[in-house]
Amino acid sequence: MEQPDVLLKTAFGEIERLLSSKTVVGDPIQIGGNTIVPLFAVGFGFGGGGGAGEDQKATTAKGSGSGAAGGGGIRPIALVVVDKDGVVRVESVKATASVVEKMGDAIARAVEAGRAARVPA
Repeated sequence: MEQPDVLLKTAFGEIERLLSSKTVVGDPIQIGGNTIVPLFAVGFGFGGGGGAGEDQKATTAKGSGSGAAGGGGIRPIALVVVDKDGVVRVESVKATASVVEKMGDAIARAVEAGRAARVPA
């Protein structure tokens, strides 16, 4: 059985491998002459345990234990939009729908806002 420190080192190593600037800043997407860069929020939590011991009252019990756990999440929070003319703005992604709906709605808003800004009144 692995010791808790080994389990935690392994877990932290994997998290370090996963976290990079590409985790929070997505790859640029080209849509209708606009460049859209998604931004994400990342959160993680960890726990660890241990154990040992002989039960003084039970002659056959040896005892041991260990454990590690982690959890995380990534959610879209905004889009950076650079339009054809080089104008940069940030569009918020609302937290009320699924990830696919959020990103789709935000991209549509970003593209439409770019069009509206160039249409003469």
